[in-house]
Parts: sequence; C-alpha cells; structure tokens
Amino acid sequence: MITAGTQGIGRQTTVRLLEAGCRVAVHYFSTEVDVEVLAAEAGVDSRQIHLIQGDLRDAEQAGAVVESAVAFLGGMDVLINNAGSLIGRRRLEGLEESFWRDSVDLNVSSVLWVTQAALPALKAAGSASVVNLASLAGRKGGHGGSLAYSTMKGAILTWTRALANELGPDGIRVNAVAPGLILGTSFHSTHTTKESADETIKGIPLGRAGAPDDVARVVTFLASEHSGFVTGATIDINGGVYGC
Repeated sequence: MITAGTQGIGRQTTVRLLEAGCRVAVHYFSTEVDVEVLAAEAGVDSRQIHLIQGDLRDAEQAGAVVESAVAFLGGMDVLINNAGSLIGRRRLEGLEESFWRDSVDLNVSSVLWVTQAALPALKAAGSASVVNLASLAGRKGGHGGSLAYSTMKGAILTWTRALANELGPDGIRVNAVAPGLILGTSFHSTHTTKESADETIKGIPLGRAGAPDDVARVVTFLASEHSGFVTGATIDINGGVYGC
C-alpha cells in the first residue's frame, strides 16, 4: 500500500512497485488517476491496482483505507507512508495554532493512524517493510518559512528510528528516505520558484535537481528483500547536499 500514490514521487513509486511485480493499493485524497493509464505506464494488468480515497488526517478514515487495502491485497507486506506536504510558509512570528495543528495532522498524525491500522497485517506477513517519506528539510531545517514543515519531517526521522526498534522483533523493517530538491512534483511547483530552484541547484554537487524516479527507485529498494538487513535507516536523496 502506498499513500498519496497518484502524483509526483508517489505516482512514480507506484509505477516502480507495479513493475517489480507487486499488487498495489493506491491511496489518494484529491488527485484521482485513470487506473488503465497507470497500468499501461507500468506495463501491467489494471487488476493489480486498487484505488482508495480517504482523508488520512482522520483516524477513522485512515483505518477504512487500510481495511480496503488489506481486503484487496489479502494482507500487507509493504507500506509506503508518502502522504504529507508543506501547507504554506510561516515564520515563527506568524505561526498560528491552527496552522501548526494542520501541519501535525497532515505530516505526522496521518502516518501514525495509517501505520497503526496496518500493524496487524504487517505482523501477520512475518516479514514486512515500512518506508516513510521524510525530507532534506528535516535534516537541515529547510528554507525560510518552513519551520513547521521541517519540524514535522524531523519527527518522521525519529519516528522511523523508534519504530524500527519497536517492530524489529516482529520481522518488520522501518526505513525512511529524505529527498532534497525533486522537480516535477506538485510540492515544488507550488512552493518553489524557478529562481529559488536555480539557486539551489548551484549548490548541489551533482549539478542537477532530482526527479521523482530518483526517489522511487530507492523506495522500491527499501521495500524489497534486497534491503533485508536494513532497518532504522534514512537514505538521503539530494545529489550530495547533505549526508550522514
């Protein structure tokens, strides 16, 4: 199952998982996708895809989304927590309570509700993988006005390490990716100007921005048995801007 799997990084990850032979339950909130088009892009039968709409900020809806996914898949051995975004830019002096709470609900609570609901199925799988989408902003603090978003993505980094410790005995691996500037996504189309992107690229050792597939390939690796002894890790995908 992948959350927010119909656009940007999520869509490309969905395609990569389908190409790898997975059946995929694809959650979306507002951006629906033509299943036949998605299947053709991945070169698979559309019956390998199940679309589920829901607002993951609501625990009850998140539970219903997971329930539908488990019913379609007959279980669950991979969960990709991709949903989350920068709501807007606010510096400290302009950070309203409602904005802060909305940031928490979208970027952290949604991950909690989905993972909690999926836990019985993940445990039953015997060997499962959870991959969380964090961000370079969670490492470095982000650009101006991204205080709330950066804090939430930093929380996802800690959530990943803590959950890996907690769920390891159940055979569940938990890892994260922290993308940097990934163009071709609604996130950067909405929140990053061309001038800002050009300036950022100047500081990237590889000399280019990332693309959704740069992230999707790593997520697919972490979801697979090829990373079977990797857990509690965060892979930085930023062209060399930051690494640990």
